Amino acid sequence: MNTSGAGLKRILVVEDEPAISNVCWRVFTTEGFEVDIADNGRVAQDMIEKKQYDLCLVDIRTPEMNGKEFYQWLKEKHPQMEQKVIFTTGDVMGGDTQVFLEQNGRPFLPKPFTPDELRAILPARI
Repeated sequence: MNTSGAGLKRILVVEDEPAISNVCWRVFTTEGFEVDIADNGRVAQDMIEKKQYDLCLVDIRTPEMNGKEFYQWLKEKHPQMEQKVIFTTGDVMGGDTQVFLEQNGRPFLPKPFTPDELRAILPARI
């Protein structure tokens, strides 16, 4: 896994709600990670093309390009990143979201979540 020059692991947070992205930034930087925020999948695409990340925390519902579309793009263009995605969603009970999560088998964190729940979902190996 590539890290920044300072040796920190990098996390890309794809989240359009400033309050949630701020919580993610605060929790992850406190845990020793370098954190970049993208407010939608299009912005995240540009960031992925410029930097390598150890983990992506992706909201399923973002404007312009949602988390599902971003994940499909990631699988095609950067397949090594497919297993480094954790989803967040406020729509776990929605039929298409639940099917998407089950089909892809990626971990997810339902919103709203606490800082402790956010820390707990981090994989031990990153």
